[in-house]
Amino acid sequence: GGMAAAGAARRGPWGSARRLGLVAYRKYSSSGSSYPNIPLTTPLPGVPKPLFATVDTQQGFETKVTTLENGLQVASQNKFGQFCTVGILINSGSRYEAKYIGGISHFLEKLAFSSTAQFGSKDEILLTLEKHGGICDCQASRDTTMYAVSAEVKGLDTVVGLLADVVLQPRLSDEEIEMTRMAVRFELEDLNMRPDPEPLLTEMIHAAAYRDNTVGLNRFCLPEDIEKIDREVLHSYLRNYYTPDRMVLAAVGVEHDRLVDCAKKYLLGTEPVWGSVAVKDVDKSVAQYTGGMLKVKQNKNRLYLLLRHIPDAVWLCPGLGYLSR
Repeated sequence: GGMAAAGAARRGPWGSARRLGLVAYRKYSSSGSSYPNIPLTTPLPGVPKPLFATVDTQQGFETKVTTLENGLQVASQNKFGQFCTVGILINSGSRYEAKYIGGISHFLEKLAFSSTAQFGSKDEILLTLEKHGGICDCQASRDTTMYAVSAEVKGLDTVVGLLADVVLQPRLSDEEIEMTRMAVRFELEDLNMRPDPEPLLTEMIHAAAYRDNTVGLNRFCLPEDIEKIDREVLHSYLRNYYTPDRMVLAAVGVEHDRLVDCAKKYLLGTEPVWGSVAVKDVDKSVAQYTGGMLKVKQNKNRLYLLLRHIPDAVWLCPGLGYLSR
């Protein structure tokens, strides 16, 4: 026992290091002239060979795409696990609202996952998802609207059926639309009161760069247009833009064939609540850069809050426009 301890003391902490090749690393990593000049293409002697993580096959993680008879695309990537994320993405957003009252996509985002033909309220939808450990979300950008659910894989059939109902069969009741008007008003007031001006600056940059066209159209509903948006206006927009050929059912964490079966069951031949009349007026405009200048006056009370985030009261957007007080 004493001899072993003495041997360990003589070896010191580098005894185990030699077994790991650390001494070789120490020796050959130095730039001194007394060490061999080993090129980077040659493994260092005495250093253990690195072990890299490998995947047995890439086939299981490929993105697969299938187009149904009605033009709807189904895309999936099979990441093995207990949960999956499924969404319906639509070529819809504020860039397509030139011939409509601005703010329709903003309204639809707020109305998402409200009552439908199958569910009497948003609470019923949330309770249904809760049984499968699910959550839901809707986001509308300038050119894409996404309805998404994350839930257990075993609840895929329920999730796709729910998404189809939310997208194609919303009730859009008078009460829900009125609540949405209140929510939009509150959001607009909140945007104007925020110390951080970034959301409004982003809108103004787009408005200055693409004046009165496509991505330059306001993503938020203007206060004067809130009362103008009702069920009839929403249906007129949905009729043209919520069509199967403009939709993709996408999922991560599911088998592709199973997803295609669910898509055929719930999204093929389904009659939307606004009817399936022929599309009349789809905006196919290409974004036209105009450039320009956009000014907005801010009151002095808010200016102090803004100066805490931006050191000057003037923001320059090169080639696009600027804000000034």
